[in-house]
Amino acid sequence: QVQLVESGGGLVQPGGSLRLSCAASARTFSDWAMGWFRQAPGKEREFVATISRTGSTTYYAGSVKGRFTISRDNAKNTLYLQMSSLKPEDTAVYYCAAVTDIRRNWRINTQDYEYDYWGQGTQVTVSS
Repeated sequence: QVQLVESGGGLVQPGGSLRLSCAASARTFSDWAMGWFRQAPGKEREFVATISRTGSTTYYAGSVKGRFTISRDNAKNTLYLQMSSLKPEDTAVYYCAAVTDIRRNWRINTQDYEYDYWGQGTQVTVSS
């Protein structure tokens, strides 16, 4: 059973920083491509960033590129999202997700239906 647990959300002022973490339960974490998505109130869930199994390849949504950094520590079974220069429009519930299917875990995945497992989400609020 795969479990993903996000943490690190909270309230931050515009221009501030936060680091989200996603702890995975399975030791096969290094076999999964991983991603972050977010959903703001009244909006559809949207892609934020993704990272390959080894961490050598990353890809970002245009709205966060240059401000957010996705990374992973396979020894700790943990995914991270470092967020800086935060804006009020970054306010959302942030979800981590895993691509475990071998037909997709080798490539860049930006659509939510491509992900096989999801965490419960962590709230990020950017407000003064």
